[in-house]
Amino acid sequence: MSHRNFISVCLLPLVVVTAAFFVLPMAQLVAVGADGPRGVSAYLAILTEPRYRATLINTVVLAAATTVATLVIATIAGLFLQRHRFPGRTVLIAMLTFPLAFPGVVVGFLIILLAGRQGLVGAITLALSGEKVVFAYSIFGLFLGYLYFSIPRVILTIMAAVQKLDMGLEEAARSLGASPWGVQRDVVLPALVPAFVASGAIAFATAMGAFGTAFTLATNIDVLPMLIYTEFTLAANFSISAALSIGLGVIAWAILALARSLSGGTVAAAG
Repeated sequence: MSHRNFISVCLLPLVVVTAAFFVLPMAQLVAVGADGPRGVSAYLAILTEPRYRATLINTVVLAAATTVATLVIATIAGLFLQRHRFPGRTVLIAMLTFPLAFPGVVVGFLIILLAGRQGLVGAITLALSGEKVVFAYSIFGLFLGYLYFSIPRVILTIMAAVQKLDMGLEEAARSLGASPWGVQRDVVLPALVPAFVASGAIAFATAMGAFGTAFTLATNIDVLPMLIYTEFTLAANFSISAALSIGLGVIAWAILALARSLSGGTVAAAG
């Protein structure tokens, strides 16, 4: 077999999978979005319709807040866990990454058990103040749910990046009189910027498209995945739901593409 034929045989599975699972479904989705009463203008509905625009803003703000909080928590935890050895470290890392095994519905259920009407927070606040605090179904409850499944995805990337840092640069900074915070600020954090960009993009894209947690908790707020679901299942508005899906996908893709260009590495979303 010639080299050219060998390459063709190797590329065949890639072409088939790409066409079957990406090109054809996406082409059909684009066609459905433009096939409704609004035509191609359905793709502008996410920006022109007040309800859709407000939902988009809610989703983007929530995803951005989740990304920032996740990066802060995961960076502190990742630096500590990678640089220190102590009894129970392996168990702690396993606990922090355990949510990777949970679907979004289970994450939402855990938030309900924590801060729902019969949750632990409500029971404690009722006993202490006589008033039950319930926030599982608010924007804060959804934020906690997104944070819960975003931290494991980010902390693994941060820990891997910390492991590759050159300790000699930190020692050099200390020998020149840099304080512990100065070493972190001027040496460690700048070196971790590519990991921040890549893992932050993953967290943002995942939060933008998360459905299971939103389905469980988003009873009082609108986010794009829930809006798409209601337009598709309850209103049977296939063209709008398809157009909204394309809009959500374009935003997530743009963030991932920007992160890839800034970090100079491969960025992929984890669902």
